[in-house]
Amino acid sequence: MFGQDELPSPSNPSSPHTYDAESIEVLEGLEPVRRRPGMYIGGTDDTAYHHLASEIIDNAMDEAVAGHATLIEVHLEDAHTLMVRDNGRGIPTDPHPRFPEKSALEIIFTTLHAGGKFSGKSYATSGGLHGVGSSVVNALASHLEVEVYRNRKGWRQTFSRGHTTSTLENTKPAIKRGTMVRFTPDSEIFGPLHFSPQRLYRQCQVKAALFHGVSISWSCAADLLKGENAPPAHTVISYPNGLEDALKDDLGSTPSLLTPLWAGQADLPIAADGQPGGRVEWAIAFLDQGSSTLISYCNTIPTPQGGTHENGLRAALVKGFRNWGDQRKIRRSNAITAEDILGTINARLSVFIRNPQFQGQTKDRLTTQEASRLVEGALRDRIDHWLGGNPQQADNLVSYIVERAEERLRRREARETTRKTATRRLRLPGKLTDCSRSNAHETELFLVEGESAGGSARQARDRETQAVLPLRGKILNVASATQEKLRTNTELRDLIEAMGCGFGKTLDLSKLRYGRIIIMTDADVDGAHIASLLMTFFFREMPDLVRQGHLYLAQPPLYRLTHGSKTIYAMDDLDRDRRLKTDFKPNAKVEISRFKGLGEMPVSDLKETTMSPTRRTLLRVTVPTEENLLTRNRIESLMGRKPELRFQFIQEQARSVELLDI
Repeated sequence: MFGQDELPSPSNPSSPHTYDAESIEVLEGLEPVRRRPGMYIGGTDDTAYHHLASEIIDNAMDEAVAGHATLIEVHLEDAHTLMVRDNGRGIPTDPHPRFPEKSALEIIFTTLHAGGKFSGKSYATSGGLHGVGSSVVNALASHLEVEVYRNRKGWRQTFSRGHTTSTLENTKPAIKRGTMVRFTPDSEIFGPLHFSPQRLYRQCQVKAALFHGVSISWSCAADLLKGENAPPAHTVISYPNGLEDALKDDLGSTPSLLTPLWAGQADLPIAADGQPGGRVEWAIAFLDQGSSTLISYCNTIPTPQGGTHENGLRAALVKGFRNWGDQRKIRRSNAITAEDILGTINARLSVFIRNPQFQGQTKDRLTTQEASRLVEGALRDRIDHWLGGNPQQADNLVSYIVERAEERLRRREARETTRKTATRRLRLPGKLTDCSRSNAHETELFLVEGESAGGSARQARDRETQAVLPLRGKILNVASATQEKLRTNTELRDLIEAMGCGFGKTLDLSKLRYGRIIIMTDADVDGAHIASLLMTFFFREMPDLVRQGHLYLAQPPLYRLTHGSKTIYAMDDLDRDRRLKTDFKPNAKVEISRFKGLGEMPVSDLKETTMSPTRRTLLRVTVPTEENLLTRNRIESLMGRKPELRFQFIQEQARSVELLDI
């Protein structure tokens, strides 16, 4: 430790670089912008280059949103020069009260944090909030020209790299009004970058859609229009219905789950000072194909990273769909999350609020906390009314989203199962008794009925190649159960984990740990029922496992017939009677033993008849491709949720059943 006066000296005290008062550099005017453009526009790449255009177009849009402009002209004169004109009030040109030697126009374009959007008196809502947009563009432009028309007078001034290059001069009188800005980004900052007509045209389309009362006149030099996606040379962009029209154009012929798409607008609550609270507008299409998108804006500014206004939309949608599902008794609707809904939509959201707060100067994310509550409150009741307007379509839509929720939960369960399989070789799932060989092609997994049968199977197995998993009683009928019950069922979870290949859409047979999955149940009605339940599970959740021939049925005998040293096994009553006639002499005293179940079968008999690869009989379960639909329908009829289908099957097959004399 060193005392206050005992700090060690630097290793190189004679360094030529001194640090004193002269080392402190003070940047004045707009020089900080040119030194560190990334602090103001995010960098010097193509996105930042086009951000300069956004700043100027946004200023014109603020005039339109404030109700002072109806037309904005955007003209790309060449690859590096853009002109933006509006018919708004025009930037003030009179001397500024604090700096009487300069006009307000010059202050706006040469001074950071100068503008008419701080007090809220000139603009109730606006995209430019920090007073740096126009000045930053000027700082990063090799040439910038401004023309203003107001009070029947015209004014003009030029700038370059943050400095004035001419005084504010009065031009000839004009009846028109508004502001024109023409600028060329500085190649010293941006190098060989240039404007993209496609990108600028898209910006104009978005801006026109965000405010119904504005038209944007787009034009571009003909020699810049190249390629299949080139925009028109000249057109007027206008969307009378705002976001709804824009979304319809973007969707084209893409089919929707619910028609028409849901669109609307609503005023936000009045603020405490009596000023208007703003407005929210939305347009949402629910799709069953294509990519999902949610594009949001605040005060016409794109917010690609979302923010609190998107949080309000999410909350309103989740509560609305859950509430509808509860009212209509749609199962598992309470499992719906924002992820499930947003994965089905192509949506646009726009809010206009006072004094918004953004993350960073580039305004990629809205952080105003109140926006979430305002948007949710504005949309909540409207969702209920919209769903109630077409109950049948609403039911179908909510059911579809519930299916997505169940699929999401199933994928999560499969990931957890896969993770456990990879890390739990020593702590095996359930009561699995594993084999010692790891090559899947050489191993088998026996699924047996109950712990008693499991004990016998463990003793009868080949420890090197045969694994045994006892299942407790009759497993879940997946054809009539919800996905939630499937995921929480202990027996099925242990089975999935033991096989290690996932299930449903996450099934990956390359990870299957056993070459054969053998269902081994008692040779009676209960055993057949359990086997049917297991086959239903594999067909519904692991169909490729069945199609590729990995699933088998063991064939344990029901009877043992013994006479002297001769022992024969019979599969059922008919097989018993046939063998008594064909394999034994008449009047022979044959000892007939009926196995009560696998658990009661001697280990030697179980091994010899059912588990030994050299003596047993296995039935492979297959589903021919051409019969897949027929099999699915039959399983749905016999194992599904509709008992009337089973009753119908019984009626149709009744004549084929012989009457029993009891």
